[in-house]
Amino acid sequence: MSQPVAGEAPFILMDGVEKWYGAFQALKSIDLSVRKGEKIVLCGPSGSGKSTLIRCINHLEAYQKGRIVVDGIVVSDNMKNIDAVRREVGMVFQSFNLFPHLTILQNCTLAPMRTRGVDRATAEETARRYLDRVKILDQAAKYPAQLSGGQQQRVAIARALCMEPKVMLFDEPTSALDPEMVSEVLDTMVGLAADGMTMICVTHEMGFARQVADRVVFMAKGEIVEEAEPEVFFRNPVHRRTRDFLGQILAKH
Repeated sequence: MSQPVAGEAPFILMDGVEKWYGAFQALKSIDLSVRKGEKIVLCGPSGSGKSTLIRCINHLEAYQKGRIVVDGIVVSDNMKNIDAVRREVGMVFQSFNLFPHLTILQNCTLAPMRTRGVDRATAEETARRYLDRVKILDQAAKYPAQLSGGQQQRVAIARALCMEPKVMLFDEPTSALDPEMVSEVLDTMVGLAADGMTMICVTHEMGFARQVADRVVFMAKGEIVEEAEPEVFFRNPVHRRTRDFLGQILAKH
């Protein structure tokens, strides 16, 4: 597992970030720094703000207070900055969001050709490399509806990688999958982590967190309650809310 370099500036910095939906405060004074090469797992009960937090990083959600900086770029309402950040940040959602009328290969080449100006031959070469990376190259000519959920999610990961991002955000990527398909997606994510990709993952898969995370961050009611290395987080959580959550989620697995 690659380790961040001591003294290196955070690749992602969230400083006092607050987010409201009307009168409801979804994020409260979020302070989080992620160094290049780090793997962060966000966990917590439903509605705790995990997905909102990562969606603020690439401005899919606007925040109202504080500061977010990604690779030296301030995430603000400035569209130039937003576009610059989104070119560096890949995102994989719960739902696969593949274009149903395009083949798997076309799904993977569209964004690089449209947003980076990559020529078709180069885009297809890159797409084939990443489809092979997620062990699904043999499905390149098919359409999304012809693939299983696990296969579609691996395509979604490959599609994000085709933009050659510096960081990958995963928003509960296995929650919509049948249980037998979860491991194939997690195995792909484990491989990315081993390659040194900077990752922030919202997930309830605690086995994945133990195996991959440099830090596990527990959220509740819009706040970061606790963060620690996996060994400490699972063996000796400090806060009662963390202990209660772990007791509930580990009992289900």
